[in-house]
Amino acid sequence: MASKYDALARIIIQNVGGKSNVISLSHCITRLRFKLKDVSKANTEVLKRTDGVVTVIQSGGQYQVVIGNHVPDVFEAVNNIGGFGTGASEEVSTEHKEKQSPGAALIDIISGVFQPTLGVLAATGMIKGLLALFIFFKVMSNTSGTYQLLYSAADGFFYFLPIFLGLNAAKKFNMNQFTGMAIGASLLYPSIVALSSGKALITVFTGTAFQTNVYTEFLGIPVLLPAGGYASTVVPIIFAVFIASKIEKFWKKIIPDVVKTFVVPMLTLTISIPLTFLVIGPIASILSSAVGFSATNVYNLSPILAGIIVGTFWQVLVIFGLHWGLVPILFMNYSSLGYDSVLSGFFAPSFAQTAVVLAILFKTKDKKIRSLAIPAAISGIFGVTEPAIYGITLPKKKPFIISCIAGGIGGGIMGLAGCKSYMLGGLGIFGFPNYINSKTNDASSMLWAIVAVAVAMIIGFVLTMITYKDDVVEESAVVHDIAGKEEIIYNPIKGEVIALSLVEDDAFSTGALGTGVAIKPTEGVVVAPVDAVVSALFPTGHAIGLTTEHGAEILIHVGMNTVKLNGKHFTCNVKMGEAVKKGQILQLFDRDAIKSEGYSTITPVIITNTDKFADISYSTGKTLNQQDELMSLLHK
Repeated sequence: MASKYDALARIIIQNVGGKSNVISLSHCITRLRFKLKDVSKANTEVLKRTDGVVTVIQSGGQYQVVIGNHVPDVFEAVNNIGGFGTGASEEVSTEHKEKQSPGAALIDIISGVFQPTLGVLAATGMIKGLLALFIFFKVMSNTSGTYQLLYSAADGFFYFLPIFLGLNAAKKFNMNQFTGMAIGASLLYPSIVALSSGKALITVFTGTAFQTNVYTEFLGIPVLLPAGGYASTVVPIIFAVFIASKIEKFWKKIIPDVVKTFVVPMLTLTISIPLTFLVIGPIASILSSAVGFSATNVYNLSPILAGIIVGTFWQVLVIFGLHWGLVPILFMNYSSLGYDSVLSGFFAPSFAQTAVVLAILFKTKDKKIRSLAIPAAISGIFGVTEPAIYGITLPKKKPFIISCIAGGIGGGIMGLAGCKSYMLGGLGIFGFPNYINSKTNDASSMLWAIVAVAVAMIIGFVLTMITYKDDVVEESAVVHDIAGKEEIIYNPIKGEVIALSLVEDDAFSTGALGTGVAIKPTEGVVVAPVDAVVSALFPTGHAIGLTTEHGAEILIHVGMNTVKLNGKHFTCNVKMGEAVKKGQILQLFDRDAIKSEGYSTITPVIITNTDKFADISYSTGKTLNQQDELMSLLHK
């Protein structure tokens, strides 16, 4: 079924280097996250200028295309057109694996395992938060059937989290997904869980943060179980599935294909599950405790300073995707302590960012900024700040700095008050119930969170109102000078001029990329249609972007899907940033060779910044020589 995002999806796929350049695709709340074989094939500047794309970021081994709140719809369109499957597959051949630093690899693993669960984690957290509010205001009792039924939905996903993370980790490590789930299920099997409530045979690391009990044995070897069991834990299942993926790969090499379907999972589980309980689980639990213990101790040295640091730099971490490195601390503390105070400071910055955008909305006279600020502010209220960051505050620098300062002050207040979050629930205004302790009905952390958010918003708003000024457009005099004037674009390729709607590519035929015409070339020479500067030059040589002295942006795109030729049959005669003269040869292409490989040579010539012109006129259905008049642009 056609989607209104199909044209955008085609543009994105083409400019990440085509389908063949995509290893995997996933998405988070606002971003498409590509793993590419060769990042140099991606046309980052073209994507950044594409309507519907907020910006492009490369971080943690991922090529991230920031879309905004409607990313699920764009993801679906990209997936349908590109045929990338579920979008979570990491089936990558060794030759295409990008070399990453240990830190980048760790963040890539954590984000890849957690991202698919974020929506449901937030949803179940919101249910739990609402139930906490209902108990606090005595709307219902925690012993009622209604509460118990809803709480099972709210807490069930978090309790059985190792099973779901087992699925995601299996996808990440390219192993049988049900084997990954089976490992997670073994950690939560009722008789195993019941062991933790029984009498311990022995206790090790007594009196330390790493105290662990032995409740049973496996072939005479003591089995160490964390005091609270493995319910809701994060690190053990990721480690276990990683090791299991190596075991599975070994068995796949030696087991005959005829029995591989069931023998490989059997042998993998038979080895990996005891290994998980005997070695992997205890080591992962001790490491988790060590990280959580260390983070908490650092926090306790100065809760105020910790809150200021987290609040000030949280948005910077989000920009680069580095916040994923801190997410496990949150879950470790939830699992071991029942709450987290270390990262509570991250709550205020999104509200500070929203307040800054609201102040800009009040002060700006720029229609484009106003059109961006309204949806960005609404999105920010609900905790999604990427549209505000990338669309408004970060490009202007000072507003972003103000939002970081205000967020740091809000984080400091939460640190001063010792705010504790008890669940990972909703974002933005839906996040306040996360700070209610449903077991004791204590809402003091939520009240302090409200105070911190209010202070952060006031500071962000006031400082922005005082300091913000619209950018002075230095070229305004030039713009006014050419308003109402005509600019002629001449024909760059000899051939028949046809309507753009006849091009067999939605990105062009729908006008998504701009207004113009297409040419059926009769020779393979492209010349400059006007005096201009080369503002976009594709590595494959199939397309060239030009910007005229009066600001018209021209795209000459030779053929359809010819990006797949990877430069074959094209010869480019210019460089990026080069000033060219009307009639100068820009590129040469072999028409017959391109056609023989099954590609059309129809060449769109479009004006990509159509909105800058009051009218664009042209004629079709005739054959033109190079330098014949092709289009007339009337400047606004």
